[in-house]
Amino acid sequence: MKTTRNFYTAIMLFLLIGATSLFAQTAKIQLIHNSADAISQNVDIYVNDALLIDNFEFRTATKFFDVPAGVDLKVTVVPNTFDIPNELKWEQTVNFQRDEQYIIVANGLLVESRYTPFKPFSVYPFAGARTQSINASNNDVETKYTDVLVFHGSTDAPSVNVVESGVGAGTIISDFSYGTYAGYLSLPTNDYILQVTNTDETVVVAQYSAPLQTLGLEDMALTVLASGFLNPSENFDGAAFGLYVALPSGGDLIPLPLVETENRNTARVQVIHNSADAAAVVVDVWLNQTKLIDNFAFRTSTPFIDAPAGVLLNIGIAPPNSTSWTQSFSIKQVALTADQTYVIVANGITSTSGYTPSPSFSVSVYPIGREAASQPGNTDVLVVHGSTDAPSVDIYETGVGAGLIVDDLTYGNVAGYLELETLDYVIDIRDETGTSTVAAYQAPLTTLGLEGAALSVIASGFLNPANNSNGEAFGLYVALPSGGDLIPLPLYQPTQTARVQVIHNSADAAAAVVDVWL
Repeated sequence: MKTTRNFYTAIMLFLLIGATSLFAQTAKIQLIHNSADAISQNVDIYVNDALLIDNFEFRTATKFFDVPAGVDLKVTVVPNTFDIPNELKWEQTVNFQRDEQYIIVANGLLVESRYTPFKPFSVYPFAGARTQSINASNNDVETKYTDVLVFHGSTDAPSVNVVESGVGAGTIISDFSYGTYAGYLSLPTNDYILQVTNTDETVVVAQYSAPLQTLGLEDMALTVLASGFLNPSENFDGAAFGLYVALPSGGDLIPLPLVETENRNTARVQVIHNSADAAAVVVDVWLNQTKLIDNFAFRTSTPFIDAPAGVLLNIGIAPPNSTSWTQSFSIKQVALTADQTYVIVANGITSTSGYTPSPSFSVSVYPIGREAASQPGNTDVLVVHGSTDAPSVDIYETGVGAGLIVDDLTYGNVAGYLELETLDYVIDIRDETGTSTVAAYQAPLTTLGLEGAALSVIASGFLNPANNSNGEAFGLYVALPSGGDLIPLPLYQPTQTARVQVIHNSADAAAAVVDVWL
């Protein structure tokens, strides 16, 4: 780690900038490197085209040092990599106020194509920086204080609140957006728990320990930075989100330790694999950094299980036998509501060719799940359109004459639960005009003993396998609350009939009257 050497390099170079008279006017600055772009992991910083800091590392800081005030200084930041194009160099002219102290955070991204969302690289100055608590010299008070400046530097994190839950201080920062400082908090030097939440405080994004007392940070002023990516897989597998501390003395930023959220609130969740893409026929499912389902096969489902509610969950879909959630090719962020029941369906196409049409692979979360029928004697049926090449459809029941039961159902959508009497039905899948039957299926709810159950019926596979890498053919499949292999509904084969007249013309007295059997 080169920060100490870089500090002395900085001092020597600044002594060479301009005439001695300029140094009668100085300011103090601390530089913090918080740009998570892979190409800026190490940068060189130039002032007036002279190298100031060589190989300045991500998540490190300088100590405070003197710079000329009242003069224009051209600052150039260059990734410490060979053959960097000019458009990846950042340059700006700055002018510092005499006797002021600044914290300057280098943040943002350089390569737009790699990151979602893209927030361009810049530096973020904060005037009025402190090197110690404003209460440090007050020996008359027994309580010691630590002053904390907070900076939002996570490019893919939304606006957040910060809630202290350890000593019960409550909301300490509100509606905190990217690229901004929250200003100094002068806090009694205690050990705190910091919850990063959404702005209405219904979802805890992450929770951290801030052990100011344990670390002996009384009388100190420090900077806490939100750093890295909430969703690394969408950001070139970059550094994961965390809260990091920069001390006035510089050096490596100190990570605040994660604290497991004590959350007894749960939701009920069933996951159904319905992606007919051959490249996703078997997948792993990750919940945050834990593998939830290993080698999850197409047309299977989990039972309903408990999942944490009120916290941000990343549902990652990765290739089979994956070893890390960072291998996920699809990540869905969701916050579940306590005591709510969800059906989650993985669907769509991940391959770049071979499928027409090819809606992108996605994880759809339907917050209307049921594990049992709402009325005794019924069977509740959730209808899901999951066939990527099937058009908008109508569904008619022709067995008991119920008629149109679902109108204009499009891919990726659900019709909501049908609360049906437990009978044996015939289901016609028709085009959206209701005149042309795509296919007809038996739905033998009585025969299958599904009275009192709630289930999902999913349109699955391809109407035209030849246009879709000869994938699985279209069908209707049932997911039971207990999970397991999806159950195919059999095609309906109408009984063939003919019109017959029987004529008795035997003159034998023994056969004057007969019975006829068919």
